[in-house]
Amino acid sequence: MEKLENAYFAGGCFWCTEAVFRRLEGVKEVVTGFAGGDKENPTYEEVVSGTTGHAEAIKIVFDPSIISYETLLEVFWAVHNPTTLNKQDYDVGREYRSAIFYADDVQKEKALASKKELEEKKVYQDPIVTEISALGAFYTAEEYHQNFYDKNKMSPYCLYIIDPKIEKLLEKFGSKVKKEYRR
Repeated sequence: MEKLENAYFAGGCFWCTEAVFRRLEGVKEVVTGFAGGDKENPTYEEVVSGTTGHAEAIKIVFDPSIISYETLLEVFWAVHNPTTLNKQDYDVGREYRSAIFYADDVQKEKALASKKELEEKKVYQDPIVTEISALGAFYTAEEYHQNFYDKNKMSPYCLYIIDPKIEKLLEKFGSKVKKEYRR
């Protein structure tokens, strides 16, 4: 019987991060939502107004016997820019910040270690500004945000913002991508 775990990341628009992580072997489900703020059960409109403190985030349900939390972290760092404060691509505001919301002390230590390794190797020219904090609560976004990319592949946002992230995933982590998404 598989033992599933959860990981929580924010890396700009949740449509982007969901589309990327949904394609990985061992990922059973990706849910878009909100984390890191102080408003209970926020709506999308409230979050993007900047008044809730929440970030657009994803909950990844994964099988650690197939994909490790460390691999999820590697993908997270690779498919967004962790050096831009409150901004990813054309999305600007605290709700688009880079964040890792750890579920326990093990995830906390792994997240901090991965960030430290990137900093020591000077992978990025600018300092990493990714927030690493305990998950308070995760609130699921409205249904129309779930699996947005696969339902709207021809929308301009998907074509110009999400497609390049998926291309990067395929280039860097192709062997970890589910067979149906490989080229």
